[in-house]
Amino acid sequence: MLLSLAQWLQQLSPDFGFFRVFQYLTFRAVMAAMTALLIGLSFGPWVIRRLTALKIGQPIRGYAMESHLAKSGTPTMGGVLILIGIGVSTLLWFDWSNRFVWIVLLVTLGFGAIGWADDWRKVVNKNPDGMPSREKFFWQSLIGLVAALYLAFSVSETSNLRVLELFIRWVQSGFSTDLPPKADLMVPFIKTISYPLGVFGFIFLTYFVIVGASNAVNLTDGLDGLAIMPVVMVGASLGIFAYVTGSSVYSKYLLFPYIPGAGELLVFCSAMSGAGLAFLWFNTHPAQVFMGDVGALALGGALGTIAVITRQEIVLGIMGGIFVAEALSVMVQVSWFKFTKKRFGKGRRILKMAPLHHHYEKSGWTETQVVVRFWIITMLLCLIGLASLKIR
Repeated sequence: MLLSLAQWLQQLSPDFGFFRVFQYLTFRAVMAAMTALLIGLSFGPWVIRRLTALKIGQPIRGYAMESHLAKSGTPTMGGVLILIGIGVSTLLWFDWSNRFVWIVLLVTLGFGAIGWADDWRKVVNKNPDGMPSREKFFWQSLIGLVAALYLAFSVSETSNLRVLELFIRWVQSGFSTDLPPKADLMVPFIKTISYPLGVFGFIFLTYFVIVGASNAVNLTDGLDGLAIMPVVMVGASLGIFAYVTGSSVYSKYLLFPYIPGAGELLVFCSAMSGAGLAFLWFNTHPAQVFMGDVGALALGGALGTIAVITRQEIVLGIMGGIFVAEALSVMVQVSWFKFTKKRFGKGRRILKMAPLHHHYEKSGWTETQVVVRFWIITMLLCLIGLASLKIR
C-alpha cells in the first residue's frame, strides 16, 4: 500500500523524489520487520489483558508433565497477535500486485482460522483435545490442495490469467501437461541434480510440505518460546532464498531458478520475523501468553508455502530439522506403541514421552535447557541451509 502511495506522490511532484527509497525491496523488508515488531510490543499487553479477561486460558492435559500443571489457565490464542503483526505490516509494505505474497497470506490466515476454531473449542468446552483430528486434517488438506494446485502453474507464470489458462490446458490435455524445469525438486549442494515432478507430483509434494510443516510447528509448540524462535530463524533464512530466486542477477550467479515475483516474499518473511520476536518478548519463560494452534498452524503453513515457491522444500527440512524431529518422534512413538500393543498385548514406548522435547524433560533437562539448546541446533541448521546458496 505504501509503495503505491509513494509512486503516486512521485508522479504528483518532483519534490517527492525521496520516496524512491520505497522502490527498494530491502528497505521495505527492514521496515516491515520493524513495523511488525512495534505492533507486537505495543499491543501485546492489551491482547494479554483481553485474553485474561475473557478467561481464554490454556487447559493442560492430565497426562502432561507435572511441571506444566502450574501453567494451566495461562492465556492462549496469543498467535492472534502474531497474525495481526504479520498481516498489517505485510499489507503496508509489500507490492499489492504480487500474487505470491497474497497466496502466502491466504494460506497463513486459512490455517490460522483452523487453529482459532481448535483453540476456541478447547477453551469453551474445556477440552484439551479441541477439534477432532479428522476434522482438522480435512480443512488443512482442503487449503493445502487448493494452494498446491495454484502454485503448480504459478511458479512459471507472471499473471493469474496465465495460471488459469495453463490449468484449463492441463485439464483439456487429459492431465498430461509438463511443468518447466524451474518447478523440479531441487537437491541442495548439488548444482546438476533436480528431479522432474510433473503436475501431480508437484501438487502432492506441495500439499505434503504445507500441511506437514503446519503440523510439525504445532507439535513443537509445547514449551515456552520453543517454537517461535526457530520459526523466526527459518523464516528469515527463507527470506534470503526468496530474495535470491526473485532476482535475475543473483539467481543466475548462484545457479538458482529465476522466479519473477518471489523476491517480494522477503517482505512477508521480515514481517513474520518481527512479529515473532515481539511475541517472544511475552512468550519467554515463564510465558505470559501461549501461541496456541491459531499461531502454530498458521506459521507452519506459511513456512511450507514459501519453501515451495522458492523451490527449497529439502532445505526447509534441513533448516527446520527441529520441527521434523518433533513430528517424527510423535509418529514413531505412536506407531511403535500401537504395533507392540497389537503384537504383545501391551504397548511399549521408544521415548520416555513424545513429542521429543518432553523426552528430554523426562531425562532431566530443565525447560529452559531444552528450549535454548533447540534454538542453538536450529541456528546451526539454518547456517547449513544458507551454505547451500554458494556450496553447489
